[in-house]
Formats: sequence, structure tokens, C-alpha cells
Amino acid sequence: MSAAPNDNPLLQDVQFLPGGGAHRADLLEKLGIRTVQDLLWHLPRDVLDLTEVRQPAQLVEEEMQTVRGVVVETDARNLSKGRTLTATLLDCGTDFVRGVWFNQPWMRQRLQPGQNLLFSGKPKRKQGRWEFAHPQLQWLDPEDRESHGGLLPKYPLTEGLSQGELRKLTRHCAEQFASLVPEQLPEDFRTEWRLPSIEHALRGLHAPRTRTEYDAGRRRLLFEDLLEFQSALALRKRAWRRQPSAPPLPCTAQIDARVRRLFSFRFTDGQNQAVREIAGDLASGQAMHRLLQAEVGAGKTAVAIYALLVAVANGFQSVLMAPTELLANQHWELIDGLLQHSRVERRLLTGSLTAAQRRETLRAIESGDVQLVIGTQAVIQSDVRFPRLALAVVDEQHRFGVAQRAALAGDDLVPHILVMTATPIPRSLCLTAFGDLDLTMIRDLPPGRRPVVTQRIGSREQQQRAWDFLRKQLRAGRQAYIVCPRVETESPTARDAAATKVYEYLQRTELSDFRLGLAHGQMDRGERSAIMDRFRDGELDVLVATTVVEVGVDIPNATLMVILQAERFGLAQLHQLRGRIGRGTHQGYCFLFSDATSDDGIERLGALESTADGFAIAEKDFELRGPGDVLGTRQHGDLPLRVADPVRDAEILDDARTAAFRLVESGRLDEPEFAPLKVQVIERFASLFDLPQTG
Repeated sequence: MSAAPNDNPLLQDVQFLPGGGAHRADLLEKLGIRTVQDLLWHLPRDVLDLTEVRQPAQLVEEEMQTVRGVVVETDARNLSKGRTLTATLLDCGTDFVRGVWFNQPWMRQRLQPGQNLLFSGKPKRKQGRWEFAHPQLQWLDPEDRESHGGLLPKYPLTEGLSQGELRKLTRHCAEQFASLVPEQLPEDFRTEWRLPSIEHALRGLHAPRTRTEYDAGRRRLLFEDLLEFQSALALRKRAWRRQPSAPPLPCTAQIDARVRRLFSFRFTDGQNQAVREIAGDLASGQAMHRLLQAEVGAGKTAVAIYALLVAVANGFQSVLMAPTELLANQHWELIDGLLQHSRVERRLLTGSLTAAQRRETLRAIESGDVQLVIGTQAVIQSDVRFPRLALAVVDEQHRFGVAQRAALAGDDLVPHILVMTATPIPRSLCLTAFGDLDLTMIRDLPPGRRPVVTQRIGSREQQQRAWDFLRKQLRAGRQAYIVCPRVETESPTARDAAATKVYEYLQRTELSDFRLGLAHGQMDRGERSAIMDRFRDGELDVLVATTVVEVGVDIPNATLMVILQAERFGLAQLHQLRGRIGRGTHQGYCFLFSDATSDDGIERLGALESTADGFAIAEKDFELRGPGDVLGTRQHGDLPLRVADPVRDAEILDDARTAAFRLVESGRLDEPEFAPLKVQVIERFASLFDLPQTG
């Protein structure tokens, strides 16, 4: 922490503010606030509007109004047909009002006697008392109770710091320093996008006089954060387009027919549209940077193989890079099988090769003899040299960055890049994490594919019925997966569905009449492959496994899945697992065993029961878990945004993206009036996105 104020007032340490001090500065640092500038950008999560709080005697039916009071009592009772009613009584000082919630029994735990809160809604007069049905709630802290009007920003806090202290600091900051914050958006641009000046935005946010002023200030700061990020994506896309041309790879009618003959099925309309978009990019002579995403089981791998073979047919090399050795091997088995009667020279390159095998593979790649390579990140090591690489397909959700692309590029060739995702990605995340890639989506499924029937199983009685159903289906000739969250139990006392223990238990009990196999990531690769082959060939009825079956496993006769402790998995992962069944002509059934009692756990599993739309599930997963978990990028950090949230601020994100790409594509961002914005974009994102410093 600095010993003295900074020369730039906006970079002054918060401990030197009136009401600051070293102790309070330590608390603020826990919120990421070190300077005046940080404090100004610390957005309230909401605003408490006490300007229109009414007494019960002032209420009018069917108008949006707010009352303030203290919770007296809360109760819940069962209604007919499994419905519930929760009600609470609020003492407003001069009279009582009632709040009611249908089918939300958890509200009883949330509303405790003595709590101070606001009810907002459209009340009705019932039996001589005002009643709010499903009112919006705002809990008040002691300082809010002492307030008698106005608009009060509600900030994220840390232990030891109160709303009153933080409000006083931010209000002082806004009044003293808002006029010193540089304005980086020209007036005509602000007018076009309905944005106040940065000074008015900061004052309206931290010291609002009206709700409209607060909303406008908040929108400006969120818009600016997203505009800078989207401008960086647009600049990166422009830089890619200015790279040396990629080799044109035309897909003639002859090439198209030759590739399609390899597949035993006809492409769906969605696959055909994806092929047209990708083929257009490959033939253009400009390097493709495209994201291919699809519903689980929609056939994105077949589209990727089509693209790889178009490159080979044009006399170039292509590579498919998978995130794990298991998936690389699965891709290899599929492609090697498709090409068994073909003259395409192909190799598998993973870390499991012996030193001699690796030397020979690298020699064949560098000589150009090998046309198609399937592998892990081993394909981008410094000793791997592709003389004629024209296309790289990257099968992973996280960012395929500049360093990896540079590793694949030859001296004279810039390869086309196709990023393929394992599960659908929510639209809001596509516009942020993948916003510089063109997007291809496959939404339809192969003909005859039926949605998997999915059911959450909680009670012991439900579990027994599920096992009975499973046994009946197995006797009819179907096959089943039993998916466990981990391989071994973490401790002798842990109540955990470990694959090894579940395998032993089911052999003795529920599935003792059937042939069981066990597969997990800690097994020797050859042993695991042998088990998977036996299951695929019908020699096993049931496969007890971890998430090694999540991707790349296609066994049409496997129509049943039991996922144990389902609350331990993410929504998108559950949907991906579910996609392993129902891939043939028979109906698929997925049972989610879970004793989850939390609202979050119940909501996640309920979403899976109610829809088979992977894109809708991805949005819900992103909303509940955040970008770091959904992308599997916690080790890389979450999205580099200061205050915005892609889900919460989706509408602002759309506007900011449109504005950013217009500025870059039209060249306006390079004009002097936008120099402050461009400088800020370069400072924030140049190293992350490898942006050019000029041009």
C-alpha cells in the first residue's frame, strides 16, 4: 500500500480519502478497491428506492407500490394437488400487510421474525387487509431503517464494512473526482447510444436523485466495459484478416462426393448448412476463424472430418487437436476406420508414443508424407513442423490462442482454424469468450432421434422403482451406463458414489444377474479400451464409469443411464452425459439420482428434466455457475471484464458489440476522436489478445 497520495488524483490510495484510513483501506482491498478510480468503478448491485414508500392506508389496488415493515411471523401449508402456500405478516407501523407465495416453500426459511424489508408489488384488498402476491423483496440493514427517503445505492460489501460507510466514501468520491475522469466517448457517439457523459454517469450512479439517473449511470459504465472488450475482439478479428492469405481450398463436386461416400449416413440439413459455411471460408483464400457448435449428438465431428479431408484433397496437410489423450484416441479410431480403404496418410501424435515412434512420426510430418494428423497438444510442440498445413481443427472449449496458432503456422502458410466445442455454448458467452470467431451452429438431430426421458430420483422408493425399470429394460436386450462422480472414495467415512465401490456393490445387489464392466480414467489405457470394446460389442450389459464416457462414445444399443450424486455435476456436463444414450432406434431413459435439498441443486436438475435443448441448458448453466466453470477455465481466470456480466447484461452486451464492430470495421476507431478509447483498449487487452499496437 502506498505511503503517500499519488500525483494523479484518480490513482490516489483510498486510505487518504476523508473517512478512509489504513484499516478501512485494508477492508476495501478485499473488494478489489485500492484507488479512487477503483472506488468509482465499484458498481452498486441495486438501488434502494425509498422515495415512494407508502403506509398501508395510502395503498391503491393494482398499482405498483412499496411498503416497509418488520416480519412478524411466517407460515406454510399444503394445498390440494401437491401445491403449497407460504404467507408472512409484515408490521408497517400503522397497520399490517400480508405477503403470499404459491409453491415456494423455501420462502419460510428466508423470512424470519424481526427482519426489516420492503415489499414491492400490486396489492389487493382481501378480508380487510392488504395482500401482496409474490412481492419483490429488499432486505434492509439497520442504516436503511433509519433512512426516511431518497435513493440509496446498495454495494457489495465485505465483513467489517457497512453500507453507510461505503455510501459516504463513494458519494464523496463522485462529488470530488467524477469531473476528473477522462471522457473517452465522443458526444455524437454517446447521443447515438443514449449514454450520459462519464461525469454525469458516475454522479448518477453513486449519488442518484432519480431512478432514471441511476439506471443511465449504471448502463454507461457497463456499456463502456463491454465496448472496450468487444473492440479488442473486433481489432483481433481485423488483424487476422490482414494476415497473409490462407491457401484457397475449393470443395469441388468431385471432392464433396468422395468425402460423403465415407459416411454410412446422410448429413442432416444442419450439417449441410455447416458444411456450406465452412467450405465457403476454406475456398475464400482468407484464413477461416470459425466456431462450430452443435447440440449433443448432432454430428459436429462428421462436419469437422469433412473439412479436414477437403484440405487433404487439395494437396495440403490438416490436423485435429483434442484436449485429452482419451478423446484423441477416440477420434483416431473413428477416422482411421472411415479411411481404412483410403490412400490418405495419417498418424496419431500423443504423449504416449515411444521415443522412436515419435521421431518417425515427426519425420513423416515434416517431410509432408503425412497428410492428416490427430493428436493432443503434442501437435503444437516446437519440434513438430508442418510444411503444408492448411487447416487445424481444435476440439476443445477453451480459447485456442495466438501462441498455439503461431506454433501451427508455417513459414509461408497461415492455416484455417476451426474450433469445435464439446457442448453448446450460451450465446452470451459466444459473444464474449468467442466473439472474434464466426459462428456455425447445428441445432437439428439425426432423423428418428427422440429426446431422452429424464427424471430426478430422490427417495429410496423412487430409486427402487428406477432399478426395477432398469432390470426390465436390460432383460429386453438394452444396455446401461452407471455414471459416478469419482473413481475412489476420498476417505473411509465419506458417503460417496465412487465408481470402484459402486461396481462391487451392484455386482452383489441390484444388477447381480447381469454382466458388468468398470471404466475410469485411472485405468491403463489398453485395459479401459478393452472394456469399452466389450461394452460396444454387446459382451457387457452395464458399464459403471466416471465421466470418461462423456464424449466420443457412440453405442446405439445403450439406452439407459443412471447418474449417481447428479448434483455434483454441472448442467452442461449432465446434458453431455445424457447425450451418450438414445442414439439408436430405441427410447433413451436417464435417471438423476440425487438427494440435493438446496435451491440451486434442485433448480439445476429440474432444468434438465424440463428440456432437451442443449442451448437453453447451456444458458442456464452459465447463469448458475459463471464463465470460469462453464468453460473449464478457472486456471485461466474468468472473463476479463471489470464490472459487466454477460448474462445479466445481455441486452447491453448486444448494443456494445454492435457499436464496437461498427467502429472497427468502418475505421472510426482509428480516428483521432476515438484515440482515448483505442488507447484504453490496447492498454487493457493488447497482451491478452496479442493486438497490434497501431493500425
